[in-house]
Amino acid sequence: MDIKNELERILGSGQVLIDEPMKNHTSFKIGGPADFLVIPNSKEELVELIKFLRKKDIKYYLIGNGSNLLVSDKGIRGVVIKTTSLNKVEVIGERVISEAGASLAKVSAEALRNSLKGMEFASGIPGSIGGAVFMNAGAYGGEMKDIVERVMVLDREGNVRNLKNEELEFAYRFSNVQKNEYIVLEVELKLEKGNFDEIKALMEDLNRRRAEKQPLNYPSAGSVFKRPEGYFAGKLIEDAGLKGAKVGGAMVSEKHAGFIINFDNATCEDVLNLIKLIQTKVYEKFGVMLETEVKYLGE
Repeated sequence: MDIKNELERILGSGQVLIDEPMKNHTSFKIGGPADFLVIPNSKEELVELIKFLRKKDIKYYLIGNGSNLLVSDKGIRGVVIKTTSLNKVEVIGERVISEAGASLAKVSAEALRNSLKGMEFASGIPGSIGGAVFMNAGAYGGEMKDIVERVMVLDREGNVRNLKNEELEFAYRFSNVQKNEYIVLEVELKLEKGNFDEIKALMEDLNRRRAEKQPLNYPSAGSVFKRPEGYFAGKLIEDAGLKGAKVGGAMVSEKHAGFIINFDNATCEDVLNLIKLIQTKVYEKFGVMLETEVKYLGE
């Protein structure tokens, strides 16, 4: 079986890339070649594609904007599915219905345009709405679980299902989309009518605070570690004297110790070794084991 021909039959030839460097598709700007990187243009294409890959037992990985990923220097064997072309957003009353690949920035902008409040916390989070549901993304006191009404998923049996908020088992940086290996196709948010100028002002304020505190001028994957019970990861790392610590081209940001930045052509290996160093030092000093929030993909 020629996988390339099958992928092109389902998606069209321009949507199938071979030996594609993953550093071009992650916010960390790190990662070796994927055997295939494919870009479906509709939910129907995505469903057909997944069914084909499962039937043939071909390994596949879904990514959105690649904002929370660290990809191996050796790349990824199998098929990487990039969902960023699935980005239609529709507003009906106080509900926002979005395909999984739409960026949180785009969905937030649509909410603002329609004077809908509740999504301000997410407007500056890099990444797609599908990824945000997957990990229950949050910032500034808000989380996806607060605004998600319904999620359309493809389950492991190949059925398209609609799950209500309470069926998603949202918890800190968790939803059962992870546990059940669901594939998010569409997300429906329930927001509230608000005042356009107030919503805009809050979005701008949060984005300003983010820019002041976070090293947005370097490639990174956002917060590297989950928040440990009773602590802040960034503070522990800073108090362990690791601000500015370097391994190869990877460095603990001097602006925010919870971030590792790619300041000089860092490899995946550099980042992994820096993560290990941080975990060891913080554990030695405070007895706290930091767990990574960033997802690792590849060989």
